Amino acid sequence: MKVKDADILFVPGYTNSGPDHWQSRWQSKLSTARRVEQAEWSKPVREDWTAAMSNAVNASERPVVIVAHSLGVPTAIQAIPQFRKPVVGAFLVAPPDVANPSIRPKHLMTFGPYPRDPLPFPSVVIASRNDPYSTFEVAEENAAAWGSLFIDAGERGHINADSGHGPWPEGSLTFAKFLSQL
Repeated sequence: MKVKDADILFVPGYTNSGPDHWQSRWQSKLSTARRVEQAEWSKPVREDWTAAMSNAVNASERPVVIVAHSLGVPTAIQAIPQFRKPVVGAFLVAPPDVANPSIRPKHLMTFGPYPRDPLPFPSVVIASRNDPYSTFEVAEENAAAWGSLFIDAGERGHINADSGHGPWPEGSLTFAKFLSQL
């Protein structure tokens, strides 16, 4: 699949993705990309976030490819039952552990638990071995349950601008390969 043949939906996490974040950089370069906007980026409410997600998918004119980071991952996963338009793939980066009460911020738990059924479309999960919002093992278990290709990013933190992933060229190459196989 080529970019022009898909609506690419970027789904940021808590507090949105700033201008230096790889999501913002990629979005600005992809002609059919748009962001799933949330009314309250710093006060996430699962029902509101998933409604915004499903509305974005259902308003699409082309098949959808989801590119989610952090809290955007459970937002997208939890919204799947409300999708009425075709989603052809999901690129899921740094999914947080939404079932661990010791991980902060606490609102992550309101987005759980994750469904354990296989996703109805091809997907990739990329996780870091030292992500402060999830253990590597939890991310790997979720990817297996969803039927996702799992990619070990090594010790890369939360794979965001704060962990040094501004343009994230390795991720861009991986996404391009994923897209080409859809």
